[in-house]
Amino acid sequence: MTTIHSTHATAHLAPDAAVPAPLVFLLATTAGVSVASLYYSQPMLGVLAPDIHAAERAVGFVPTLTQLGYALGILLLAPLGDRFDRRRIILAKAAVLAAALLASAAAPGIGALLAASLAVGLAATLAQDVVPAAATLAPAQARGKVVGTVMTGLLLGILLSRVVSGLGAEAFGWRAVYAAAAVAVALLAGAAWRWLPRFAPTTQLGYGALIASMASLWRAQRPLRRATLAQGLLSVAFSAFWSTLAVMLHSEFHWGSAVAGAFGLAGAAGALAAPLAGRLADRRGPDLVTRLGAGLALASFAALLLAQWLPAWAQIALLVACAIGFDFGIQAALVAHQTLVYGLEPAARSRLNALLFTGIFIGMATGSALGALAMAHWGWPGVAALATAASAAALAVRMVGGARPPVA
Repeated sequence: MTTIHSTHATAHLAPDAAVPAPLVFLLATTAGVSVASLYYSQPMLGVLAPDIHAAERAVGFVPTLTQLGYALGILLLAPLGDRFDRRRIILAKAAVLAAALLASAAAPGIGALLAASLAVGLAATLAQDVVPAAATLAPAQARGKVVGTVMTGLLLGILLSRVVSGLGAEAFGWRAVYAAAAVAVALLAGAAWRWLPRFAPTTQLGYGALIASMASLWRAQRPLRRATLAQGLLSVAFSAFWSTLAVMLHSEFHWGSAVAGAFGLAGAAGALAAPLAGRLADRRGPDLVTRLGAGLALASFAALLLAQWLPAWAQIALLVACAIGFDFGIQAALVAHQTLVYGLEPAARSRLNALLFTGIFIGMATGSALGALAMAHWGWPGVAALATAASAAALAVRMVGGARPPVA
């Protein structure tokens, strides 16, 4: 059975071992609180800029550097989970994240805040250590359910982070938000130190060889390439929509950023999709769930093409319904892809996860750029067409070319 009762225990797997619910809850909460650190700054930029006497353009780099740090951390730090005890990595990153959040709270100027923001992004990748840890603890027949539950925590962290920071900054000031976040991370680190088991390293490769081995994994594992390409294409569609929504709402309906932010509550659909997709992946296989998720995203984005012929009230209703639909589909596909990828080579789960999420971040960046281009040249119908085409391509990747055995 999986041993969790002592900080000196090492994670063991048995075919019928169930992960205790409190441990799953701890992992889900840790993933959510850590990834929320990426988004706290966004609603607070307007109030922190005058407080530290920084230009609006300069404070705009705060979320940019946070996201950059996260992307670099996924590629360069997440693979360490295969080389070292994941428990030690999670605790070390939690300590750095708490310190970086405290540094953000105490930042005297924009320079210190930018440096702390980069550190926050790098350390927040502990979320990408928690999910492979959950996959390792879970028995194969329940891996999708456990991963889906932990992803629910991660998605709720993304969803609630902006709401919490916006309300907290208004009531107590932006520095208090960062300080409270640091305390939350520290408390979770204490719980992880007490309850999270140790994980035996699965490789003895040096750092350089560890990073280089990701290229070999990419070449050897065709299912990984398909999963990364399909989820990357869905990320193109996702990012194209959300990066241009505020512009469209302002130009078409003269609404401000608050309304655009309210549309983000559709992310609750993604949080709901995660455990459902995980359970279905356990019962029917992850490949089916990836197709259903991509198909739902395709149908939702295609429906947006009808908006130009509808009255204003119907356009808004359609926007809300489609946002819920594609978010549900994309997050379901993500959980299924994670379940599929984690089952390929257990000894390389951290590296496989790093490759998958690197592809997702590339898709997000590409979607933002292409979405802005489509909006400038063809307006909102162009964005809807782009998202529809990307989702159709993702579905085609999942439908064409069945699974082949991995290269030895």
